[in-house]
This record gives sequence, C-alpha cells and structure tokens, in this order.
Amino acid sequence: MRAGRALRPLLLLAPLALLVAGCGVAEPSEEKATDEARDAAKTVGERLYGQRPRTAEEAGREAAGMEGVEVMRVDGTSTHDGDGLELVVRTSGSAYNSTFDLEEITVRRCFAVRVSPRSEWREKPRDVDCPDSLPLDFGPAPEPPQLPERELRAKLPRVPEGGLADEAEVRRVIAALDMDPAIRSEVKAEDGRVGVLLLVPGDGFGPQDCLLARVDPGATEVWVPPRIQRMRGEAGCTVSNALHPAPPPH
Repeated sequence: MRAGRALRPLLLLAPLALLVAGCGVAEPSEEKATDEARDAAKTVGERLYGQRPRTAEEAGREAAGMEGVEVMRVDGTSTHDGDGLELVVRTSGSAYNSTFDLEEITVRRCFAVRVSPRSEWREKPRDVDCPDSLPLDFGPAPEPPQLPERELRAKLPRVPEGGLADEAEVRRVIAALDMDPAIRSEVKAEDGRVGVLLLVPGDGFGPQDCLLARVDPGATEVWVPPRIQRMRGEAGCTVSNALHPAPPPH
C-alpha cells in the first residue's frame, strides 16, 4: 500500500512530463505576444535602414504609415545629424496557447528604434515605457514644388534660323516665372544657343524632378528627361544635358 501511494503522484505528473518532453517548455502567451510586438517594431528600423537621409518628420511619417505602428515620440532632428534619430513606436502582438489560455492574449508595447548611418541591420528595438501622450499625427507629405513646364514653353523666345539666342533675355524669362523658391535654375549659353535647367532638389536617392529647355536658332524645346536619366549618378538633370541631350534609353 505504501508503494502504491508513493507511485500515485508520479503517475499524475507523467502526462505533464510527456508534454514538456514532447513540446519543450511552453512560453507564456504574454511573452510570446510581446515578441510579436517587438518584431513589428523591428520592421520600422528595417524600413528606415540605409544611407538615405531623412528628417525627423519624414522618418516619423514613414513609420506612422506602416500598418499597426503608432509613433509616440521622435528624438533628434535628422538621421544624419549627431546621433541620428530615435523613434518610440507602439505596436501590438497576440498569442494563444490552448493549453493555458481561455482566449487570445493581446498586448500593446512601446519600443525605441534607432535610425542613423551607424544603425545595424535588423537591430533589436529597446523596450521602453509608453508615453502618456497620444500618438503623433504627421499628416500627408507636402507636395513637391511644381515645375512650370507650360509657362516656360510659352514664354521662352523663338529665334529665327541664322540668328543668335540671347542669354540675357532667357534669364529675364526665368526670373519672371512664378516658381517655388525651392526650385533651382541654371542658364548657360554656348555657340549661339542657350540651355536651361529647372531643378527640384531631391534626396539623392530617388529620381530627380527637373525640366530642361534649349533655345536654338530655328527651334525652342522644353522637355523632361527620361526617369532613368534622372536617377542618382546620371547626368540627366544638368544644363549640359539641355545643350547636348543624351540619347534616349533603349
């Protein structure tokens, strides 16, 4: 009888031992849900990773546009100033273990995501307390300045064949255009013709937004270079390309 009583607790523990041996130690659902929330925060760092410079507003807006991500705070001015940026984001995660849980466990957690040229790929976000404030609202991104293609085409001088384009006259036309101050202009004369560049400064990574024109005896042209010529490292958005246009891509 004593031996039977001693074996009874062991028999009761046997199913649990088999469960542990077969499946490993069960991770608490809250911890698993927190890991899922952390992975969601990690994707913010992955999206913002790289050498492309971003202001605090640009980085915050991009992160806030990701599904399930709330941006609670942004510290710093830009990714390339000082120590870069640190974004505090709030994400959620869920987990369910039918053995232990009556229903799915959902958590909301905050993490600090570091963004700078020295950030590591897939860097682990730091657990932080959530601020008491509401998530930041960045609103839509501002529209880039519009290049005055139609106005430029209408106002540039037409020079008859055998004549000479007047650089001073072209400069007066450019100066009189109602352009956004962010648009940069360049005018250059060469061999009796005048080239014009109107450029919206970009971030150095995506295609530039530019407009080219050439006042030539017998022909005045205004055009936008092909996208591939406006990419980083290409010379599509230069006044030289206005005077000596590169052949179109095949």
